[in-house]
Amino acid sequence: MTTTLDPDALRVLEIGRAAGGAPFETGSVAAARAAYNASFPTLQGEHEPVAATLEKRIDGPNGPIAIRIHRGIGALPNGAPALLYLHGGGWVIGNLDSHDEICRWLANLGNAVIVCPDYRLAPEHKFPAGLEDCLSTLRFMAENAADLGIDKARIGVAGDSAGGNLAAVLALLARDGLAPPLAAQILIYPNTDARQTSDSYRRFGDGFGLTATTMAWFRDHYVRTPDDSLDWRVSPLLAPDLAGVAPAFVALAGCDILADEGAAYAARLQAAGVPVTLRQWPGQIHGFVSMGRHIPAARQAVAEAVAAWRQFEKGSLPPDGQAD
Repeated sequence: MTTTLDPDALRVLEIGRAAGGAPFETGSVAAARAAYNASFPTLQGEHEPVAATLEKRIDGPNGPIAIRIHRGIGALPNGAPALLYLHGGGWVIGNLDSHDEICRWLANLGNAVIVCPDYRLAPEHKFPAGLEDCLSTLRFMAENAADLGIDKARIGVAGDSAGGNLAAVLALLARDGLAPPLAAQILIYPNTDARQTSDSYRRFGDGFGLTATTMAWFRDHYVRTPDDSLDWRVSPLLAPDLAGVAPAFVALAGCDILADEGAAYAARLQAAGVPVTLRQWPGQIHGFVSMGRHIPAARQAVAEAVAAWRQFEKGSLPPDGQAD
């Protein structure tokens, strides 16, 4: 992949440098969350209206889970397709608002219902706490499909970065009968290998937004011990077999420390016979899909994810779907 930055991505990096601020790993978790919460509204685009939004709390394995449900404009009142969307943030930061722009786009472009849980974060709640909350939310969707106005057979899972990691793991659990069946998985620059040894960590380890040291900080907060990094529920790339999981749309940013492990996961899915649409944005940086105010490719990526999702339902891949 290229190391030439897209002009829009370069502009976002310049905005970040001008704003100053210390790297997350140099301060406390509380400081990192405060800094992130202050920054993401300046990157997200306008939050487009949806047909309806509902916020509620559902039962989780260790207490209630807050969820947000968007019904897209044009979504059927009954039997609509649905996605469980899992926000990124290194399992440490992020919330229901930090990726709301993406959820609204998915709802409207997909004429769908999007459910996003405020899953528990590390280090207060280490692996597998957040994963358990996501699994509980998926089960809630399947068990309450009629009340939610969704088709139980058309539920997919999606997420970006750490959320893409959680989505990939849920797809494996669903394959094994440990989670409700899934119609699709949408993985946006997913974490798939917590060992963090791929060459893209060297190529893009500093100066491209998410740094290698910050990603190690996230990982070390999430895992209980170093051995957890070898657990496929933390590193789905290490799963013994990927055959039989839901069809996958994989979106990658070219100038991203996670680029190689994302590409490796897509390749393993393809080798296992899983229908895969791999889409790469060579000049983009990690997190670009959450930067719609400055990066038009953000909405393009979501539109392509929806197109792939629909093609999976038809049993085919989009044209030129394998790679750029």
